[in-house]
Amino acid sequence: MGGFSVMHWLVLAVVAILLLGGGRFSAMMGDVAKGVKNFKKGMAEEDEPAAPAARIDAPKTVDPTLDRDGARVRDDR
Repeated sequence: MGGFSVMHWLVLAVVAILLLGGGRFSAMMGDVAKGVKNFKKGMAEEDEPAAPAARIDAPKTVDPTLDRDGARVRDDR
């Protein structure tokens, strides 16, 4: 109950090429190669340091128009 030998893999490859056709098989393998290439590129881009987020400064003081009881403190109109 071992794994596949080299001969098994060769027979499987020949059967796959016969069933799928040579052009279709090579196009599929080209797509796999592009996927691996894009994956490697994506992994390499992750290593770049991220830019720090810009800080938004809020006003230091609050100028309320209503007091605690809901009465108007100042009239801006």
